Amino acid sequence: PRVYEEVQKLDDLIPTVEEYLNEYNQDTKTPMKLIMFMDAVEHVSRISRVLRQSQGNALLLGVGGSGRQSLCRLSTSMLEFTPYQVEIAKGYGPNEWHENLKECLMMAGIEAKPVTFLFNDTQVIETGFLEDINGMLTSGEVSNLYPPDEKASITDCVRNDVVAAGLPTSNDNLWAAFV
Repeated sequence: PRVYEEVQKLDDLIPTVEEYLNEYNQDTKTPMKLIMFMDAVEHVSRISRVLRQSQGNALLLGVGGSGRQSLCRLSTSMLEFTPYQVEIAKGYGPNEWHENLKECLMMAGIEAKPVTFLFNDTQVIETGFLEDINGMLTSGEVSNLYPPDEKASITDCVRNDVVAAGLPTSNDNLWAAFV
């Protein structure tokens, strides 16, 4: 089992993270060739600590090629979260973006999978993308993302969870359970 606990001997930290990196490399089609040094390990532990929090999110800043995405992927793997990153291709626009967001939010809200949504500056091809991310970070949802019929099927999926929590099954409670 993966345990999040304070490290007693700092000398054990780098080999432990390297072990997680080896596991990641064995389980993925795109292995990362990283050299773990203390600064990188500290960043991995910070990212992991933030992602473990309820509604945890982080803005990672740094020079291109400094390892932000790689360390985030490693942290995601260590926590056994599902990484989610949109694939920007020719012709990618708001409709595809909204479909990707729906897919990611369904994984988190309906399937109850812990998801890490990776998004970098090169993927901002329209300012609306940033507005949608802002909505996710501030309220947990993207305005006007779901038409009424999709919203109804979502609330039906979470109805049992609301009943199990002993709450009334009002539309507001059902939607709040999904969010």
